[in-house]
Amino acid sequence: MTVLKTSLRNFFAHKGRMALSAVAVLLSVAFVCGTLVFTDTMNTTFDKLFAATSSDVTVTAQGASDTGETTSDTGKPPVMPASVLEKVRRVHGVKAAEGTVFSTSVTVVDAGKENLSPSSGAPTIVGSWNGQDARTMKITQGAAPHGPGQVMVDEDTADKHHLKLGDDIGVISAVGTHTAKISGVAAFQVTNPGAAIFYLDTKTAQDTLVGQRDVYTNVNVTAAPGVGDDQLKKDVAAGLGAGYKVQTAKEVADANQKSVESFLNVMKYAMLGFAGIAFLVGIFLIINTFSMLVAQRTREIGLMRAIGSSRKQVNRSVLIEALLLGVVGSVLGAAAGVGIAVGLMKLMGRMGMHLSTDDLTVAWTTPVVGLVLGVVVTVLAAYLPARRAGKISPMAALRDAGTPADVKAGLVRGVLGVVLTGAGGASLYVAAHADKASEGSLWLGLGVVLSLIGFVVVGPLLAGVVVRVLGALLLRVFGPVGRMAERNALRNPRRTGATGAALMIGLALVACLSVVGSSMVASATDELDKSVGTDFIVQSDSGQRITAQAVKAAKAVPGLERVTEYKVLDATLTTPDGVTTKKETINAADPTYAQDVRTKTVAGRLEDAYRPGSMSVFEGFAKDHGVKLGSTVAVAFRDGTTARLTVRAITSDDVVIDKGAMYASIATVSAYVPAEKMPLDMLLFATAKDGQQDTAYKALKSALHDYPQYSVRDQTDYKQALKDQIGQLLNMIYGLLALAIVVAVLGVVNTLALSVVERTREIGLMRAIGLSRRQLRRMIRLESVVIALFGALLGLGLGMGWGATAQKLLALEGLKVLEIPWPTITAVFVGSAFVGLFAALVPAFRAGRMNVLNAIATD
Repeated sequence: MTVLKTSLRNFFAHKGRMALSAVAVLLSVAFVCGTLVFTDTMNTTFDKLFAATSSDVTVTAQGASDTGETTSDTGKPPVMPASVLEKVRRVHGVKAAEGTVFSTSVTVVDAGKENLSPSSGAPTIVGSWNGQDARTMKITQGAAPHGPGQVMVDEDTADKHHLKLGDDIGVISAVGTHTAKISGVAAFQVTNPGAAIFYLDTKTAQDTLVGQRDVYTNVNVTAAPGVGDDQLKKDVAAGLGAGYKVQTAKEVADANQKSVESFLNVMKYAMLGFAGIAFLVGIFLIINTFSMLVAQRTREIGLMRAIGSSRKQVNRSVLIEALLLGVVGSVLGAAAGVGIAVGLMKLMGRMGMHLSTDDLTVAWTTPVVGLVLGVVVTVLAAYLPARRAGKISPMAALRDAGTPADVKAGLVRGVLGVVLTGAGGASLYVAAHADKASEGSLWLGLGVVLSLIGFVVVGPLLAGVVVRVLGALLLRVFGPVGRMAERNALRNPRRTGATGAALMIGLALVACLSVVGSSMVASATDELDKSVGTDFIVQSDSGQRITAQAVKAAKAVPGLERVTEYKVLDATLTTPDGVTTKKETINAADPTYAQDVRTKTVAGRLEDAYRPGSMSVFEGFAKDHGVKLGSTVAVAFRDGTTARLTVRAITSDDVVIDKGAMYASIATVSAYVPAEKMPLDMLLFATAKDGQQDTAYKALKSALHDYPQYSVRDQTDYKQALKDQIGQLLNMIYGLLALAIVVAVLGVVNTLALSVVERTREIGLMRAIGLSRRQLRRMIRLESVVIALFGALLGLGLGMGWGATAQKLLALEGLKVLEIPWPTITAVFVGSAFVGLFAALVPAFRAGRMNVLNAIATD
């Protein structure tokens, strides 16, 4: 009980000094809890949506996916004959059945040809208005669609794009473009996570989406009273026979949820990973806090030892303080996590994914995980300072106001740090010289971990060297104040090393990702310059295939020398060695593709692969299966018959564009795949006539104006789009890393604040002999800047080493250009100096306000 009382007294006596450490725990726990609440809420939202929109039993065509999504390579959904509906209605246990048609392979535009698809990546769905939708949607304006001239839109999409009754809407599908006026607006009775939904009547949906009557994509079946879904599924399947997919509501909901979870899990674990980095940075803050508090209470601890306190009691006293810190920070963090989750929901709402706070889900495990994690991390971080406190002898404490340095421990630490750093460097070297990227990535991961730990351990040794260099370059110009700032930073290398290490971790990751991102852009740009011989590339950024109407419009553009179509087909290959390989793809293109993309070959010419009855294979495939020029490969197309094609070219694996592709001409493939099963084009390549590039570029954009789902890019546009995509990804990662950097800044603030308290008497003496308040504040700011720059130098150097090694592995995949983004690196380094200045504002202000006489009198 005495130990507990002592711990409580010390905790509340130094609550101001504990505050920043508590904030670090709070932020880390809040990010973990916020992530868990956010993903749980999204799961709840989708669960409700899928449960509400699924009929008791659903019948789809055999080619439809488990989720009921109707996308296909042809741009048309898989369909069933209308006779299926009558068969289902005759099945025992069926109360009602209704045939519907819907598709997600569509683009919807307004009267100005502006795309109405969600920007969040959620689907655009066009379907027939039916009884199942009538149970989950409520018409709030107008009426349901009747006839080909009417369409109904969901309320969220109408509000977002300011649509109103009577506005013209264009539905672009593989069949063509259908125009109708808005007849009604319907609101979701459950939360809509962002999909844009448009309703037509059944006959119009059949004509618009499929191009034929008397077919359905789905039959929604309602069970009679007392009939279970599983039994109804068995009866319907037996009544229909083979060739159809029959699923219960639970099976459809589970399949949809599984597809959503794959996305949510990636986001969830990525965010938890960044929370883990913040926790790691927070460990240094906590260690520093308790180390300095122990040092400042050395005399007090000595008195406790002198009157009978044991080492275990002293140790336990410090750990109890850490426990209190962890509990307070974790409880507040768990509460703040709910606020973060709501903030993330609002942010997703701005991006087009609507999530209602009515579905906010806080599982009991979430605060428990946050509390346990925060407390465990805090107590573990405080263990070393607590152990050090327990080692203080009564006499040593009474003689000295500080903790004596442990020379032996420092030597062991230095040797261990050098060994770990060396082992990390050796692992990075092995990774950089690996023959396969898969093997090298394991060495890279090991090298990153070992070098990071090594730099953290050896930090105090490096602090002595780096701070002196920085002092000579930056601080000496400030005269005696600069020299005092340098000496303060060098006074406790362990503290400076730990403070700098907290900042080092975040900046190392920033530097590494910057190098990798810049190298990827530079490599891809270089490959485009070398390989792409066409002027323009037409594609959909959302992955939609290019409709025949758009292809026709592009080919009619004046000023174009050629337009090359490019399709991808699934096939099963049987090689001369008798091996059958499944899930292969054949890239079918016009023969002019060999001019548009200059792909290297190791045998034969790519042009020959486009001859009738011919194909190419890639180098690795040829080696694995003993394929040579002239070999015959049996190609069984998924939606066609089996072709026996002759290998006329073997392409190099040392490429980036279309690496691992197998080529054949569209004419060759068309002989084995029916026209109605032939996939739409994934890309179009267009080449202008000499001297007409600018005119053709404008004409091609104008010709495809009615198809806003496709982007027309010249090589400059394509390079910029690639740079923007990688830049957006990096900016998002930098934003998440900002959490770790914020915690690191708190560490600098806390270190300086406690350092000021520790040096109270010294500061009073310096003020007494003539040091002005301005000089004192400048000294503390300079100390902070040099600590921040020390962490930045270590982090940026380490991160560039990681990034350069990662680029060596990317070079094995064809990305061979290493580019160091010096503007970014320089900006981060300079920014670190400003971070140091910012961190020192409050400690410097408090130091300047000290009463000189009271400071001198401090023991």
